[in-house]
Parts: sequence; structure tokens; C-alpha cells
Amino acid sequence: MKNLNADLKSGNFKQVYLLCGEEAYLKNRYKKRLREALVGAGDLMNFTSYTGKGIDVKQVIDQAETMPFFAERRLIQIEDSGFFKNACPELAEYLPTMPPETYMVFVESEVDKRGKLYKAVKASGRIVELGRQDEKTLTAWILSQMKKEGKSIRRDALDLFLEKTGDDMENIANELEKLLCYTAEKDGVEYTDVEEICTVTTENKIFDMIRAVAEKRQKQAMDLYYDLLSLKEPPMRILFLIARQFNQMLQLKDLRAQGYDSQTVASKAGVAPFIAKRSLAQAAKFELPVLQQAVEDCVEMEQAVKSGKLGDRLAVEMLIIRYSGGE
Repeated sequence: MKNLNADLKSGNFKQVYLLCGEEAYLKNRYKKRLREALVGAGDLMNFTSYTGKGIDVKQVIDQAETMPFFAERRLIQIEDSGFFKNACPELAEYLPTMPPETYMVFVESEVDKRGKLYKAVKASGRIVELGRQDEKTLTAWILSQMKKEGKSIRRDALDLFLEKTGDDMENIANELEKLLCYTAEKDGVEYTDVEEICTVTTENKIFDMIRAVAEKRQKQAMDLYYDLLSLKEPPMRILFLIARQFNQMLQLKDLRAQGYDSQTVASKAGVAPFIAKRSLAQAAKFELPVLQQAVEDCVEMEQAVKSGKLGDRLAVEMLIIRYSGGE
């Protein structure tokens, strides 16, 4: 990201860019910035966009060979093509021969670093991995957005805000806009403002449900599950998130048992420190063998649903009841 920012600042661009990773907000942001810098947001003659699977590679190459119309550059943007997951030898072979006036920006969620196209972009362009940001970066970003609006935010309010939103910048941006509108007449944002207006993500509802399970509050755990169902969350997605939470707690608890400090634990587990902190607190309520068994049970429930032995809704209910019951 640092190199990409340097390119945008200097105006010295690579011919090919690949924006990849799970942080959709940053991918969209840099996609727009590259377009504005290379051809301008309003230039429709020299900008072509392709989206989704099934893109005709020959058509892309033909477009790339077309000279720009009364401009220095032509930009081709290719998004979620799957070219970096499935082989696309034609583009890999074409990139080194592309006319100097043509630029390409790929925006992809999944990439195979062993693929020919990935290696071709790496050789002649720039690959920018835009993953989830750490707590320090997110905090700085939120504070900068607040400052632009002439507002301050209390530390306890900021902590609650991050708890509610998680580390997805798209969700943070949406919730921040709501919060700023809600506090338009105030100079500062307080804890009660965040509590009143900000929406808890599905992942955080799962976290609350697991906490209720850990504390043997079975009725509350089931109520939270039914709330998720009423919000049209598919039971299999809920099962996936439960499995992910148990697995995350297992990893974090195991790393902590090995003697690592909180920062190292978060880094090795690949999660934001504030997420690691709250998950470790939750993991403390479970013995390590119980977490191991819970992860195995989640896998078994998934297999039972896929094989038709259990309904998806019942499978999740059984899992919640099993781990929220008394000793």
C-alpha cells in the first residue's frame, strides 16, 4: 500500500496493478483513485470495465490494443474475474507486450500466487495486498474522520464502536456516517451515542451468543440464535461463524498457554489485538479440551447437514444446547 501511495503521489505508474485481499473498502478506494489518476473519473472513452466470471479474454486484448482517444492513456479495469484463481495463460503472455499507452487494474478477492498471471503482474506491474487493518490503523483512521468533521470521541466510546463494528472498514465507514449524522449538533461523541445508534454485526451477535453459551445462559443463547434467524441469516452461515469463533478461541488459548504475550498472540493468530483480547477473555471460560471438542462437533454437524441426516436449523440448536447446558 505504501508503494501504491507513492505511485499516486509521484504520478509514475506501473502498467499493471493487482489489488487483492479481503478489505473491500480499501480495494474500492484505490480502484477509484487509480482511475482518477490515470484517465480521470469522467473519461468514458478511454475507460473500460469488465466484471465477473466469463469475461472474453480476446475482447479484453482487442480493447487493450486500441489507441486512446485524444488522451495519453487507456485504462482497462477487470474485477472479480477469477483469472488469478483459474489459469488465464492468454493474458499472462499478453501483458509483457501490451502497448505503453494501455494500463490495466485487476481487483480480485482470490488469487493463486503460483499462477502464471500472478507472476506476470508481479514481473511487470505492482501487486497490492489489502488485508484487514490492525487496531492502531483503524483507530487512527476513525480519529482522522472525526477530526474532519470537527468532532472528538471519548476513549470508551471508541472502544465500544470498534466492538460493535469489528474490523471491516466498509462496515466501519457506514456506521461512522450514521454516528456523525446522529451527533450532528454535538462537538463530541459519547458512549451513549454509540450504544444508541450503531448496529452490532452478525459476527458480534455470534460472539454474544457464544458468551451466553460459555456462561451457561441457555435461554439467552437460544434467543440470540432465533434473533439471527429472524434477520434471515442462514443456519449454515451461523454454524460456520460459530465454528470460526470456537476455532479462534482454541488457537488463542493455545498460543497464550505457550507463553506468548497478547500482542504476539494476536499477530500469530492473524486477528486484530482488540478482537484477540475479547476472544481470550471468552476462551478463559472454556477448558482447552472442551474447545477442541467443540470445533470437532461443528465439523460433525456440518457433515450431518450435508449428508441429510440433520436439518440445518436443528443442527445449530443441538450445538448450542450441548455447550450451554449445566454440568
